[in-house]
Amino acid sequence: MILILPELTILLFSVFFLLISLGDRKHNPANYAGPLSTFVLIISLLTLRSNGTLFSGAYSVDLFSQVFKLMLSLGFCLILYMQGKKKETEENYGAEYFMFLGFSILGLMMLVSSVELISIVISLEISSYSLYCVVPLRKGRTKVQIEASMKYLFFGAAATGIMLYGMGYMYAIARSTFLADIIKVMPSFISEPVGIIAVVFVLAGFFFKLSLFPFHFWAPDIYEGASNTTTTFIATIPKIAAVALLIRVVMLAAPGAQELINILIILAAVSMTFGNLVGLVQRDLKRLLAYSGIAHAGYIMLGILSMSRDGNAAAIYYIAVYLFMNLACFYAVILLSGNGENVSVDDLAGLAKRSPLLALLLAAAAFSLAGIPPTGGFTGKLFLLMSAFKAGHLNIVVIAAVNTVISIFYYLNLVRISYSRDALPGGGEIRLSFQEKMLCLLLTGLILYTGLFPFGLLEAFKSMI
Repeated sequence: MILILPELTILLFSVFFLLISLGDRKHNPANYAGPLSTFVLIISLLTLRSNGTLFSGAYSVDLFSQVFKLMLSLGFCLILYMQGKKKETEENYGAEYFMFLGFSILGLMMLVSSVELISIVISLEISSYSLYCVVPLRKGRTKVQIEASMKYLFFGAAATGIMLYGMGYMYAIARSTFLADIIKVMPSFISEPVGIIAVVFVLAGFFFKLSLFPFHFWAPDIYEGASNTTTTFIATIPKIAAVALLIRVVMLAAPGAQELINILIILAAVSMTFGNLVGLVQRDLKRLLAYSGIAHAGYIMLGILSMSRDGNAAAIYYIAVYLFMNLACFYAVILLSGNGENVSVDDLAGLAKRSPLLALLLAAAAFSLAGIPPTGGFTGKLFLLMSAFKAGHLNIVVIAAVNTVISIFYYLNLVRISYSRDALPGGGEIRLSFQEKMLCLLLTGLILYTGLFPFGLLEAFKSMI
């Protein structure tokens, strides 16, 4: 029972809000969400050293999976406290909103422990379908919101279909659905077309979660159409689990699987370049962060395509840093948006005078996303570039370095507008509560800490691989 205690806890979290949804709805569900998510985080921390297998070996509980569950719980807890009591969803569906977010976390927790194809699919669908349900719950139905919901559903279904097709090939090759059995036979097939198709198609499901090119089309519209808190969740939490599964699946290939490496290099290069170039012209802040996410998915692939312990540790480190710096950016959006509306780049004008702490938070996040020291984004990108360089992939290292320079233009433009422009008419002082100030300081501190003291965390990630 203790092996799946985090999963049971988040399940009870969702059931609690299910029961609230059946009641008279006199109380605001947001009052309970933060404290209950803190309890889930504490349970995930206490069970960090759990080890064992369940369901005839299909479910593995080890340090690797538990660290990712801790990251999922931490991100979930921070997002719920970031939302606070802001009413961004339809009045009558507050309890259902938290219920579906909890079920999505449950699916992601199951996903990082799944080491068998069927359990991977079930976990992925639990997470995905829960998110399909929360996107339309934004307050005030609009054409953009409905379009975003439909696109997310259809693109998700297509990605799942492609992934299942690849899993069928894997089963045909290995005569087993267990990753341990597939690893034994896959190296002899990975140079053959059937092996390449199997691995790449299976990876497609995780590329969708990571919004890596060419499975990125949904991201800008979903980010724009969903509520700010929902977008924050979609932009950060599923990507943590996607990295965990990408590492597990890529390990199916032998280190010398050059054909697979070449495919991953092409996808990483196109994703970085496309995301950064299109990001240059975006005016809606959430759409800009969507294209930023597409580019960062390419950066993360640098560690995974290295097919080494150092590369995998660098990818895990970077997704942890990405969680903090993306949460910081979206928290700025949430606080700037008084009634849950979208925020444009021009709305940042005069932010340094309207709220110096909020401007500092956004600046720290922008510097980190751009890869400027002494932030976590700089050290994370450095580790990724070093792992790819050590693996002999100089071409993708050069492309990543050039893309980092391109991205500096639109990230630092956010800082420039915040500090050098006067506020727009009607842009008064932004008053932050004590909790909001503490969250701003916490996220800024985490971004700087991961940049100044990275090696302890990196060594910890290496030890769990």
